[in-house]
Amino acid sequence: MNASTPLPLDVPPMEAEAVDELPAGPGWQYEPKYDGFRCLAHRRGDRVHLQSKNQKPLERYFPEVAHGMEEIAEDGFVLDGELVIAAGSFESLQLRLHPAESRIRKLASETPAELISFDLLARSGISLLERPLAERRRELEDFMARAASSVLRLGEATDQELVARDWLGREGLDGIVAKRLDLPYQPAERAMRKFKLWKTVDCVVAGLYRKRGTQDVEHLLLGLYDEEGKLNYVGRARIYEEAAEIGRLLEPLVGGQGFTGRAPGGKSRWSSKERVPVPLEPVMVVEVSADHITGEHMRHGARLLRWRTDKAPESCTMDQIR
Repeated sequence: MNASTPLPLDVPPMEAEAVDELPAGPGWQYEPKYDGFRCLAHRRGDRVHLQSKNQKPLERYFPEVAHGMEEIAEDGFVLDGELVIAAGSFESLQLRLHPAESRIRKLASETPAELISFDLLARSGISLLERPLAERRRELEDFMARAASSVLRLGEATDQELVARDWLGREGLDGIVAKRLDLPYQPAERAMRKFKLWKTVDCVVAGLYRKRGTQDVEHLLLGLYDEEGKLNYVGRARIYEEAAEIGRLLEPLVGGQGFTGRAPGGKSRWSSKERVPVPLEPVMVVEVSADHITGEHMRHGARLLRWRTDKAPESCTMDQIR
């Protein structure tokens, strides 16, 4: 089979801008924002490359998806989608980022993944980037019907705002993405809109991460008390402004008790770099908003809203996120 290469492997995916209101009116297509790993899947001859949002190869971690796509009759295609495990959580996806191939293959057999495909960027060696979304969607639906692959699933789409709003809160979804039907595919550009529901939580500040090479605060490490009175790490809030001033505010608390239950730290599965948290005396409370809470954890981080000097740390309990 002749290997067609319509797009380079390092082509970045189109991005989305966060919005507080879902766009309304004609000319919009709405799609569920799936809770998985963003992936551009390239088929070149007999080879399949699964590229992460940051251009890291993923086929080693999802061999069943790569093998399934190798069996598709068509060649020279590029799909944009989300890797998910239908019977599992986001945490089960993270378990795939393991150094041992034997462990990965065991997980692939026990909890197979699939690629939910929501855009087609190339087909039969021809780039579709310049074509409008409406046309790419028709091509995608035809491609998926012909592929009939067990490792691919066609992502839902509608032009009805009320239908899209009914998706909110569905398990396994992370919000709604809105795209203009006349929009060409724009790699690396924030040309889409993403809408999420946010939940406010009062948390204890029990630690921090500093910006590398400085004393400025980069993240506040957030905790909540459980029924046994232990303070558990539940997420972090990034500091964008007044980092030096916040650092001075928290300096007297450095070296305090910190977390007494589940604690932050450990190596990143992506970079293998380890960050060492700075423990604080847990006496400060902040109100934050989070868009995705799973397994008693704010997985996407949180937004700092305000400091709660009127709130006792002991009143910040896990029931807020359960």
